[in-house]
Amino acid sequence: MMLQKESLKALDEQSAWLQSFNFSTEKQKSLYKRTLIVVSISQILGGAGLAAGVTVGALLAQQMLGTDAYAGIPSGLLTLGSAGAALFVGRLTQRFGRRTGLATGFLIGGLGAIGVILSAILNSVILLFLSLLVYGAGSATNLQARYAGTDLANSKQRATAISITMVFTTFGAVAGPNLVDVMGDFALLIGVPSLAGPFILGAASYILAGLVLFILLRPDPLVIARSIEAANLEPIDKEYPTTAVERSKNKRGVMVGATIMVLTQIVMVAIMTMTPVHMMHHGHSLGAVGLVIGFHIGAMYLPSLVTGVLVDRLGRTVMAVASGTTLLLAGLLAAWAPGDSMIFMVIALSLLGLGWNFGLISGTALLVDSTETSTRAKTQGTVDVLIALSGAAGGAFSGMIVAGSSYATLSIVGGILSLLLIPVVIWARGGNK
Repeated sequence: MMLQKESLKALDEQSAWLQSFNFSTEKQKSLYKRTLIVVSISQILGGAGLAAGVTVGALLAQQMLGTDAYAGIPSGLLTLGSAGAALFVGRLTQRFGRRTGLATGFLIGGLGAIGVILSAILNSVILLFLSLLVYGAGSATNLQARYAGTDLANSKQRATAISITMVFTTFGAVAGPNLVDVMGDFALLIGVPSLAGPFILGAASYILAGLVLFILLRPDPLVIARSIEAANLEPIDKEYPTTAVERSKNKRGVMVGATIMVLTQIVMVAIMTMTPVHMMHHGHSLGAVGLVIGFHIGAMYLPSLVTGVLVDRLGRTVMAVASGTTLLLAGLLAAWAPGDSMIFMVIALSLLGLGWNFGLISGTALLVDSTETSTRAKTQGTVDVLIALSGAAGGAFSGMIVAGSSYATLSIVGGILSLLLIPVVIWARGGNK
């Protein structure tokens, strides 16, 4: 009931704003820039929350269960929870706009982090697994926030808009893993197990990200974009309009964009999940693990500004192929690198993050190119469900593969799987001739 009242209030605000908007190109561009700023602030906070589970989730489960065989389960639960949240946030956004959907998702993720902290205090594996499912909402929301910047972007700005918000995720995402020791010490100081420390940071970060979006993302960019499209006004990108005919010719764009993101997510999550466990077996400290994961997450997001420009200029296809090639190199290097070598682990995980970055931005841009504002949020949420489920599968099976074989086997299989991106994009190009 409260959500409906708030949504009606928001719609009244949108209506009032539209009356004074006059649909001028200057005001559209101004709102586009303002939206990017607000979303970028939320991404700094969301990135810190995202990094907590990635860094110590597997280690916390390993400590509670006393075995490596199920160390990949936390990552699987995170991404499984992310799948459900992606569908929920996507539908909520479709109905009420970006502001309501994204703010709700981040707040739910914060509650999940609090649940993880309680599970560590109580040493309850069941509560841990349930809380990780809820915590996955923050990850899904952090990923879906990349779409908000594209709502008012023109067709030659979309990949760049995605990349700008992802770059700001870097600041929090890199800081999070490197605060593992600090947050662990803080947790011990207040009587909480050290491995739960990063989740204290995660809870605060996700809740603050939700509040920033709820308070500042006004007027809602998706609602405004729909109103502009419904009014049949001249698009912002006058030079490069995206017509209904062009979109109908590119129906396969949704399928191809989704496939690119799904494959890159499987490979990235599977290898990343077992890297902390692999490193700990070779005598690395928790701080060293945090450093490697920090480089990895930095490579996932920091190159985005350059990636976005390349995707817009060179094309979605070229960068999708670059993604598959980079992920292959990452898998081979992770497999053959000495386990006690920090330098090789940093390089391998950085390449893994970079390959994911190429795939996510090129796939997302292709998805936005192929959708209309009237159905965009629902489609984006559905595709993000597939991405999350693929990550869940990669995370869950990664521990079993390593336990049954080795980390090297997991890395090689992941690298080879990434090569499937090449025939996918060749098929896409063939359909656009």
